[in-house]
Amino acid sequence: MARPRALETVSRDALDAVLVILGPRLGDRLTTAMPVRDQHGRDASYLPAAPPDAVAYPRDADEVVFIVTTCHAHGVPVIPFGTGTSCEGHVAALRGGICLDMSQMDAVGQVSSADRTCRVEPGVTRKTLNAFLRDSGLFFPVDPGADASIGGMISTRASGTNAVRYGTMADHVVSLDVVLADGTLVRTSSLARKSAAGYNLTQLMVGAEGTLGVIVAATVRLHPIPEAVETALIAFPSSALAIECAIAIMGSGIPVARMEYLDDVQIRAVERYSKLGLSDGDTLIVECSGDPDSVARQMTWITEIASDFAPRNITTAQSPEDRSRIWKARHDAWWAAIALRPGAKGIPTDSCVPVSRLAEAVAAARKDCAELGVTAPICSHVGDGNFHLCVVFDPENDAEARRVDTLLERLSRRAIALGGTITGEHGIGYGKRAYLVEEHGLAGLQAMAAIKRALDPRNIMNPGKILEPGDALPFE
Repeated sequence: MARPRALETVSRDALDAVLVILGPRLGDRLTTAMPVRDQHGRDASYLPAAPPDAVAYPRDADEVVFIVTTCHAHGVPVIPFGTGTSCEGHVAALRGGICLDMSQMDAVGQVSSADRTCRVEPGVTRKTLNAFLRDSGLFFPVDPGADASIGGMISTRASGTNAVRYGTMADHVVSLDVVLADGTLVRTSSLARKSAAGYNLTQLMVGAEGTLGVIVAATVRLHPIPEAVETALIAFPSSALAIECAIAIMGSGIPVARMEYLDDVQIRAVERYSKLGLSDGDTLIVECSGDPDSVARQMTWITEIASDFAPRNITTAQSPEDRSRIWKARHDAWWAAIALRPGAKGIPTDSCVPVSRLAEAVAAARKDCAELGVTAPICSHVGDGNFHLCVVFDPENDAEARRVDTLLERLSRRAIALGGTITGEHGIGYGKRAYLVEEHGLAGLQAMAAIKRALDPRNIMNPGKILEPGDALPFE
């Protein structure tokens, strides 16, 4: 199992000095209580937790500036925290320091229907934002599954089921307000729809995992709520046929809204867990949205295309209730996988390859699981080549843990070999640092390290994640 690289922890004198300065201003919004620290040192991953020395709850950008400036002066690490749903150890305080829980910065600001934008604070969750937008006729489409915070979704470059049509978090950030490592507050861009003015600071911060600054506000893109939606559930006799069908649908030019793949192991797990009456087999969930006539035409084309790939069963649904039942199969995938082995732990890992290589990648992953004797149902955002293994294992069983290590190593290295990436949406954290140089090369990693050194010369911003500024390689 991956372990954090040993990093020098902050000195007790420096930490005490910071706490003395922060305490009078923050009051009971600064705590060193161990249960709170433990909660903020772990995320949804299997990786070992590392609690911070204290947790602060800022209420506005000025307080974040005050906290970060103080920490910078004393060399104390700062670890931003959203909802703790990240998957690669992003929030572990590997050097100790101050965790900034952004949950109290949760205001939704001005909505511009003309620009289709909304300004939010980082602690706003995606479900809260969409509930706020309900009467505006607009919605925020990025859906990573968990009710993550917008700040966390930006920091991890989140994606999800809607990405095939609407894109990822990187496509939905117009501008950011960011507090840099020395306490400087920067606005990364204007609100214009396009710009050629200088470096793209906005996209530099998207996916930076809190290693370059703390996001304190964001202007995000919105989309019109579609008038009609229809969903199809299509079961196939093999993973190859299901994925080939998905590629054919994408190649036809049909603007599908969502397209997900669940392998036969995952389908059986979901049926056992949720009892939805699903047909056996590798399964596609395909959804179209728009005006009623275009949705009807698109769904007709999809079922016609699917009929060329020997489907076992095709079910379509239009009502919200029927569509929710179909999507429950996807939303319950993680819990269904864990339920296969009561008491076991799970690893929600991901990789992403060109869509043309997805069938090959999935087949190889399934072969690895069989060879290694590892239980790992597969689900995939098949429209963009991103897939997940829900690895279920006993971390106390050393032999099994070693087999899981082998599986994860093969998964990452194969993705790179197929022209893909070690992570399509979960990010690096400290869990996947070992493979970053293989994907980007030494020159690419050195360029990233140069940016880190320039913006965070004291290495206080979420240290140990993605890379260390003095490293030629992510690990020795």
